[in-house]
Amino acid sequence: MSELPTELVPLTAEQRTVVDLARTFAAKEIRPRARAVDEADVETPWDLWRKAAEVGITGFMLPEAYGGGGCTDVFTQVLVQEELCVGDLGIGNLLCSNGFFADPVLALGTEDQKRAWLTPLTGPDSPMTALATTEPGAGSDAASITTTATRTEGGYLLNGQKAWISNAGEAEQYVVFAKTDPALRSRGVSAFLLRKGAEGVSFGEPMRKMGQRAIVCREVFFADAFVPEENRLGAEGEGFVGLMRTFDVSRAVLGAAATGVARAAYEYARDYARTRVQFGKPIIEHQAVAFRLADMRTRIEQSRLMTWRAARRLDAGLDATAEAAMAKLTASETAAYCTWAAVQTLGGWGYSREFPVEQWMRDARLEEIEEGTSDIMRLIISRSL
Repeated sequence: MSELPTELVPLTAEQRTVVDLARTFAAKEIRPRARAVDEADVETPWDLWRKAAEVGITGFMLPEAYGGGGCTDVFTQVLVQEELCVGDLGIGNLLCSNGFFADPVLALGTEDQKRAWLTPLTGPDSPMTALATTEPGAGSDAASITTTATRTEGGYLLNGQKAWISNAGEAEQYVVFAKTDPALRSRGVSAFLLRKGAEGVSFGEPMRKMGQRAIVCREVFFADAFVPEENRLGAEGEGFVGLMRTFDVSRAVLGAAATGVARAAYEYARDYARTRVQFGKPIIEHQAVAFRLADMRTRIEQSRLMTWRAARRLDAGLDATAEAAMAKLTASETAAYCTWAAVQTLGGWGYSREFPVEQWMRDARLEEIEEGTSDIMRLIISRSL
């Protein structure tokens, strides 16, 4: 695996350490297990999760005040995410999923909530977490969720259904978005903290997916599930604002993830093209193949720079909603192109499950869908014009 081109953006010693850790872990632990995890389909790779937790990867992005690695800046997160996802996209996204849970807690939570819900995520025995937003009838239109949170003595009763929830059933801690006032659309959405095992919460069977199978998804059902008042994040109606802040960060991070799988596909196809001989010379010397590889590398550089720009804006406290959407849009479509191009370069072998590129092509498709489809990214960008 090649190194990130950071010559124009020098890294601190701390950043270099965590990036090197991620690169080594991806090469020695993730890539060798990736095919077996894909074939297992609906089994969470707990062995990799525990190894990652032991070396600090699952909590590197959490604040030092709560025992985390202290790399809370988005720029470091995107550097690490790209390295992990060069090893495997689904596994890389899984290992950093606690960051997605932490974002709304950090944005909306009280100091007591942060200590109670984030500190357990920073040790070698870190549990998994989950963010529950999507519903069967509410995907891109997050404001249209129908799960309700009705006031009762001492708290709220949750009723409704979530779908496609990453780590559902495996996770111990959940941030759940529900309507405290269904008449107000986005202004009626509130966020709640919930633990696995709460009465009234149940899970569906694992959903069989095209790719990124390291992340097990299930439906979540709420039937008068009680949530204490102190487990509400922020005031009533602030949940949607917190969710949108989370999306800005997560879209930049997913841009880095997509760049990582695109880079893996490019490097694999390039190395194959150097050794595969047809018509008396390596296929990389044939213009059709060389131009395709040139397009792959160019798109990867574009995706990386756009992702870095979004991360830098977020770290500077600037509005980056459009920039994060641009980064995710560009990187996700780059991942789709580069993984296709890798299969094309390997020809018949690219279609074989003996080589990883067919899996990467399946894995990459999710990047154009999750955390907002490419259509939604274009809508967000167009609104900023």
